[in-house]
Amino acid sequence: MERSILLRLKRTSSIRGIGKGLLVRSLVALANRIFPGESLSPIRFHTTDEEEGDDDGSGGSEDETREMLGSPSRSEEEEAVVSRLSQEGGDSFLSFLVSKAVPVCEEKEPKEWTYKDMIGLPTGQLEEWRAACQREIETLTKRHVFDMVVCPSGCRVIKNRWVFDIKPNGKKRACLVAKGFSQVEGKDFDQIFSPVVQFETVRLILALAALEGWYLSSLDVRNAYLYGELEEEIYMEQPEGFHARGKERHVLRLRRALYGLKQAGLTWWRALKKSMEELGFVNLDSDAGLFKCFDEASQTFIIAVVYVDDAIFLGPSKAAVEVMKKRFMERWESRDLGELKEFLHMRIGRAGQTIHINQAQYLQAMLQRCGMVNAKAVPTPLPVGYAPVKSLDKAADPELRKRYQTIIGSLLYLMLGMRPHISFTVTKMAQFAANPKEDHLSHALYICRYLVGTPNYRLRYDGASGQGLNVCTDLDWASNVNM
Repeated sequence: MERSILLRLKRTSSIRGIGKGLLVRSLVALANRIFPGESLSPIRFHTTDEEEGDDDGSGGSEDETREMLGSPSRSEEEEAVVSRLSQEGGDSFLSFLVSKAVPVCEEKEPKEWTYKDMIGLPTGQLEEWRAACQREIETLTKRHVFDMVVCPSGCRVIKNRWVFDIKPNGKKRACLVAKGFSQVEGKDFDQIFSPVVQFETVRLILALAALEGWYLSSLDVRNAYLYGELEEEIYMEQPEGFHARGKERHVLRLRRALYGLKQAGLTWWRALKKSMEELGFVNLDSDAGLFKCFDEASQTFIIAVVYVDDAIFLGPSKAAVEVMKKRFMERWESRDLGELKEFLHMRIGRAGQTIHINQAQYLQAMLQRCGMVNAKAVPTPLPVGYAPVKSLDKAADPELRKRYQTIIGSLLYLMLGMRPHISFTVTKMAQFAANPKEDHLSHALYICRYLVGTPNYRLRYDGASGQGLNVCTDLDWASNVNM
């Protein structure tokens, strides 16, 4: 377990002469006696001074604290990667920012637990969580994910960890995740890229379904990654707390992909594509996550949209769609969700030939995490006439940059889902994500204030209008002062 020390003190004459450097060293020594053998993250100071600006110059900066605790500072290599992605732009940079988006789930405590935290729970809760762990191991065994073997001489063994979560229905879930960061490229994995369906494709398909009156049905695949077969020889430790009796020194030879492995996504994709081809589907070159097939029996077509464990089956014939979905579920253990109600955290409603999409739940979670729930609403995404200017500083404050990237990533997720009206504003502010300044952060929060005033906006496709698909664009290169 890693512990973080937050020091709150009121600087008075009785402690002013001590200095942060000595104070840090004293606290570290004391903490090591209280928490022997545990990792301590840097001490953070929160002072309420009677007289500001009284630092005695004896040190105690965060960097010095990290050095004393043996915790490395932010890697220059990582900063260089972010800077390069910002300059190159494109899908890679957008994907990086979206990865910083606020997670949908508001309950975060169980996800932060380690196994040691879990076994410290009261007896009743402990039994429930251990049962969840046991169900996970039984699932992995049923899928033949691993074989228990004697560790070969000289082989590398990767570690794993338990990830805990509570589902919306209250069910406790434990997931065994491999620590893929310890894998070595060229030995433990080679290629890792796996395509997924694009948001734009999902919206286009929903628009066509509204126009043509297609039937939409969805399902949820259980443990999708476990279907991918590994080509590499990978050994992993036994899960913490569940070592086999008499075989404590044995290891697990992985046969199928496990969540956390570098190549897990790619092995899932290979298994999916092979399975879909056997069912008669062909994926599009323009978007590999979209599959189509022609059903000879009904003389009609069926479309499938797949995003890892979420899938939509649709087409003109309800009977043909249901038959194909049933055939898919015979190969992939899934939960039938019936008519489409939600996909990629987008709530989808239908009334006749009208389909509407909203992300109100995600927006509320994002505003709450950003501290903007009760912010005053504004009528426009950015102030009239505002033109962001590139920062001339060499490097932004790490905390400011982290918060800015989280906000911009969350806004990008909303933009890609069903809020095209903020596309220009968000992509413009995303250009400064590598080296933001306070002005950029305040205007990113300004966009959030605009969303506070538009929480119930929905994207509406009216198929009864018969207007078809209309696309327009507007480019304004002259106003780009940063070119």
